[in-house]
Parts: sequence; structure tokens; C-alpha cells
Amino acid sequence: MIRLHHCPQTRSMRSLWLLHELGVEFDVVTYPFDKTLRQEPYRSLNPTGRVPTLEIDDVVLTESGAIAEYLCERFAQAGLGRDPSHAERAMWLNWVHFAETISQHCAALTQQHVALYDDNMRSPIIMQLEAKRLAKTLATVEQGLQGDYLLSDFSAADIGVGQAVYMARHFVTLDALPRVSAWFARLEAREAYQRALPDGPALYARDFYPAWEVKG
Repeated sequence: MIRLHHCPQTRSMRSLWLLHELGVEFDVVTYPFDKTLRQEPYRSLNPTGRVPTLEIDDVVLTESGAIAEYLCERFAQAGLGRDPSHAERAMWLNWVHFAETISQHCAALTQQHVALYDDNMRSPIIMQLEAKRLAKTLATVEQGLQGDYLLSDFSAADIGVGQAVYMARHFVTLDALPRVSAWFARLEAREAYQRALPDGPALYARDFYPAWEVKG
């Protein structure tokens, strides 16, 4: 039994996308982006009140990087991972977990632009700083891309980083990043990516949220 607990347009999208790429049977329980995640019965499954949570047989995993590693090892025949003897193993691991480096800045900006409900709660300084930090992470991806994908061919590394870039585009444009733009267009064309997109209410009501101007 495989069951993914998911909230659209959050980190759990990368787990959903990966499951679709693997072509395995699984169930999805979808939650709104609200206090439901901090209530029972979900709280007993994941006390942090966050997504993703993956139930697979008798195992419960709550970190997207760990989920990617575990699923790629469990379904190694799909070729989306890199086993310990593979020459690309180290870089595969690095990219899989670099997705979280991108996502932490996306999360900070999502809080500022979306989660806080009054303008007086928002900080233009934090918006500016986090947008600049996010842009630096995308520049790292630009530098790392030497071919069509992050490694020699498509893998779970592209899924993790690709989903993070999907979120990042709400706060930073890809205009100055031609390699990232072309790579992301290839990812968007994948059927499994399309199936992981929200088909109902989404977290981001707008396509782009510019940082506020710092006054004074």
C-alpha cells in the first residue's frame, strides 16, 4: 500500500510527481493549505502538521528528500535514482537535497505574500532579501545545467529541483536564465508533471508576486 498525503503547490508536489513518473499504484489524500494539517487525524500521522507524508507498507516518511531516495531505491527499475556504485550518485544526492535549499526561500516568500493576512504583518525587507537569495539558488542551477538534465539523463533530481523552481517562479523570473528556462520547459512537457499540477483550488492565486519596495 502506498498513500501520499498532499497539499497542492507545496513540497508534496515533488513526491506526487515522482510517484506518477514511477508508474506505481498509489492513493492520494489531498488537504487544503490551512489548519486541517495541524488537526486530527493527520496530526497523529505527522505531528509537525506539514506535507508530504508518505505511507508505504508499514513505513511512514515525512521528508521529501528521504521519500525520493526511498522510492527510487524501492523501484530502482524505473531508473530515476542512482545506486551507491553509480558515478553520478554523489551529484544525484546533492541535487535531490538542493531542492530544499531553493524551497526554504520559496517558503519564506510564500509566508510573506500569501500566508500573512494583513499587509502590516508583511516585511518589504524580508521580501527583498529572500527574493535575492532565491535568485542565487536559481543561478546555481543555471551553472549546473550542462545538458538537457541535471545529470546525464532525467532523474528524481530533476523532479525535486524542478518542483522547487515551479514554486520559485512565483517570486523570481527565469528571464536571465536560459538554461533553466529550456530545462524547465522540458519538464513541463512531461505527462507526470502535468498530472501533479493542481486541478482545483491552488495555494498561489497569482502567477507572480513581486517583492515590495523598501521605503525610507
